[in-house]
This record gives sequence, C-alpha cells and structure tokens, in this order.
Amino acid sequence: MADRSARILLVDDEQSIQTLLSYPLRKEGYDVVQATDGRQALDRFDEQNFDLVVLDLMLPKVDGLEVCRRLRSRSAVPIIMLTAKSEEIDKVVGLELGADDYVTKPFSIRELLARIKAVLRRAHGGSQERYAFGDVAVNLRTCQVTRDGKPVEFSAKEFDLLKYFLCHPGEALSRDRLLEKVWGYNSFPTTRTVDAHIVHLRQKLELKPEEPRFILTVHGVGYKFVG
Repeated sequence: MADRSARILLVDDEQSIQTLLSYPLRKEGYDVVQATDGRQALDRFDEQNFDLVVLDLMLPKVDGLEVCRRLRSRSAVPIIMLTAKSEEIDKVVGLELGADDYVTKPFSIRELLARIKAVLRRAHGGSQERYAFGDVAVNLRTCQVTRDGKPVEFSAKEFDLLKYFLCHPGEALSRDRLLEKVWGYNSFPTTRTVDAHIVHLRQKLELKPEEPRFILTVHGVGYKFVG
C-alpha cells in the first residue's frame, strides 16, 4: 500500500491520460493533483508540497523539458517522465536535466505504479541522493551539479568536499576534520588546500562568492554549510 502522505503532481495535457492514471493512483492511496500544461504545473508546484512529479514531455505553454529544468533548479523532488517512443533524444535530455526515471507510452498502469513506488522508496529511504539550495541542484548518485538548470563542472575532490558539506548541514567543520574525512590519511595536503577548494566551491555555487550564503566561514574553526 502507498504512503498515505505521498502527494503526486500529475502533469499531462491529455484528459484521457489524466483519467486513466488518477483513479488507480488514488486507489493506491496517493493524493493526486492534476495539471494540464507546463505553466499550470509550475504554479501548482509553487502552491503545494509534492513528493513526486509525473511529467509528460509534450506539453502546451511550457514544454516538459523546460518544466523539468525549472523544477530541478528549485527542488530535489523526484520526477518521472512520460515519453513517446519517438522522443529518445528528449528522454536523454530529460534525464540529464535531473529526471529520476521515465516510462515510455504506451505503458501499463502496473508498470507505472511500480516505478512510482521504487522512486518514492529511494527518495524516502536511508541516504538522501538529491539536494537543492538556491538555484543549485546536486545529485549525489550521478555526481552531477546544475545551477539554474545548467551543468557545473566539478573536480572529483571538489565534489567530495561538497558532498561532505551536504551530508553535515549546519555543522561547524574544522579544516582538520575536512582533511581527514575528504582527503583521507593517505594524502598530505595542508589547511591551505581546504581554503583553496572552498574558494572554488563558492565561485561555482554562490551568486556573490565574496558574500557567501551557503558555505560560511566559522571564525576560529573552519566552515559550515547552510542550505
């Protein structure tokens, strides 16, 4: 049985699809909110909290790829795309923009329900995979970072450092602790290495690196992440 608190935003401009999907989803215990175009979907998303978005690619007013990009720039909500077989390129682009899964039309209700349960299980499971703050979205599983929907390049160590911050929000992390946990005992960098990597992170993540909002200096200690 579904998690009774799970609310799904169902975005599709075809009334037949809305009818076909909304009934079995509600029967499974999900709270379903409908949207029939991209602009309405974005408005609905701003009005309520959602656990999952089921998103058709071919939408009027704002297309599905742009909706996916905008949602991912502001939220880590799981997204399942509905695509046609002819939309192979759009499917790949959607996944690159941060969609979690896709289902190709025509599909069975049983298949979609299974995908929804799997995505919700991952999202509500042990470790969090997606984070969003400001206009930045981070996927720890794919090691991807986007800012305003556009990919941002990170070195392996920069990403490791960002991941450690994300997994320890609000904690004042000393340089020595960061050296131990991110760089490890087998390497011998200096605290200046940490500071240099912080500069790089701020340049890539902050609107004003000289006035950081997310990676803050804790004087006399080190740094902390505030999302």
